[in-house]
Amino acid sequence: MTGLIHRRLAGQVVEMLREQILTGVLPSGSRLNEVEIARDLGISRSPLREAIGQLVSDGLLVHVPNKGAAVLTAGPEDVAALFELRSALECRAARLAALRRQPKEVARLRKVCVRSRTARETGRKLPYNLDLDFHRLLMEAAHSPRIAEQVWLVQQQVIVLRSGLVSRPAHTEASLSDHEAMAEAVADGDPELAASLMEAHLSLVETELLHSLQSDTLRADRGEGATPARRRAGRAEAT
Repeated sequence: MTGLIHRRLAGQVVEMLREQILTGVLPSGSRLNEVEIARDLGISRSPLREAIGQLVSDGLLVHVPNKGAAVLTAGPEDVAALFELRSALECRAARLAALRRQPKEVARLRKVCVRSRTARETGRKLPYNLDLDFHRLLMEAAHSPRIAEQVWLVQQQVIVLRSGLVSRPAHTEASLSDHEAMAEAVADGDPELAASLMEAHLSLVETELLHSLQSDTLRADRGEGATPARRRAGRAEAT
């Protein structure tokens, strides 16, 4: 029973830390203070270390020699490799979704596009969970659980890297349009178009991420410090 309680506690800590990482409460590059986290949660460091190990395995945390765990960071080469993998997975999934989709899955894709468009037109930032919902529903339409599992891991890493960066309005608008076009390609049962649209969409997201990382680096080099978005640990948009 004690072992079961330990595993449940570690699982709860995993999800709590995951949420803080994905929402930017723990931004890219920040170091985890195990003593403070364990004290704040009122737990021992054993389940915390188990949770950290799981998040390292998921690619959201990395071990820094002599410093413990820190939230994922990435340079241009890392971003390129990440999107090579993501493109291979999601383009295939988009193709499968167009071939295997069911009417209820098309309806859900269209619904999340409407919700995203409404959020955008009311002047609010596009919540990262709406963007994730679109990609998750596309994975469901593809009916390929193994691809979906790997896509989820890669998507989370992209969210982490973008969580504290400023997203240009034009990029968010383009991403929404991409989602809407992909939903219709899936609805029409056009696998080639769905895959092509996904490839172009991910190329757009990669370019925007690299631009944001470069701008953030330039500001730091000029001594301007972190961007307002990074200081307040803002949520990511359009992944």
